[in-house]
Amino acid sequence: MRAMILAAGRGERMRPLTDTCPKPLLPVGGRPLIAWHLQRLAAAGFRDVVINHAWLGDRIEAALGDGTDYGLRIRYSAETEALETAGGIAKALPLLGDGPFLVVNGDVWCDWDPGRARSIAARLDALGWLAWCVLVTSPEHHPRGDFALDHGRLRTDDAGERLTFAGIGVYRPELFAAVPPGGRAPLAPLLREAAAGGRAGAERHPGRWVDVGTPQRLAELDAQLGSHG
Repeated sequence: MRAMILAAGRGERMRPLTDTCPKPLLPVGGRPLIAWHLQRLAAAGFRDVVINHAWLGDRIEAALGDGTDYGLRIRYSAETEALETAGGIAKALPLLGDGPFLVVNGDVWCDWDPGRARSIAARLDALGWLAWCVLVTSPEHHPRGDFALDHGRLRTDDAGERLTFAGIGVYRPELFAAVPPGGRAPLAPLLREAAAGGRAGAERHPGRWVDVGTPQRLAELDAQLGSHG
């Protein structure tokens, strides 16, 4: 099974920090933010990881190389301009294989176990579902949340508790069939369509999760993790 880390965003809310450093390389807890993902993926037994990039992408490649330092094989999907989440994933599909794959937003910090992705992928295959999303309790800056969770199913209505999408999901390639190659496309409409058709599942992660979207939240997380992680 393969994994993808989304790292193509410009990081507008993180400026001026991201004017000269791509957001995934911003240090937190004594290491680049993206390194936390890479280390968790390697510990969970993943070996093949795809990273997309656009803004200052050459610096991401220079910093991470081919992944040897992390016990991984990293391949890159370069975008001349960010294609949004679904567009970036669709462009990288040739690198992700024919089966379900794990996708993690590069600008979140979470202690969810990536090793769970394999059993989730098996469930998607068995049920013919297209997506499985990790949800978390909605933070103060996003109180309305994104979806509802109803007995393991992703819902777009208020049938269950409203929760926030963690930026972590397992998807089948077919979810992106309608996205034109190289086209810009957000992910949320595809997830809503799959949920409306009864082909999307979800789980609630009760552990730690941070949307590292502002300098303040970056500093708070860095303080919590400590200088040595």
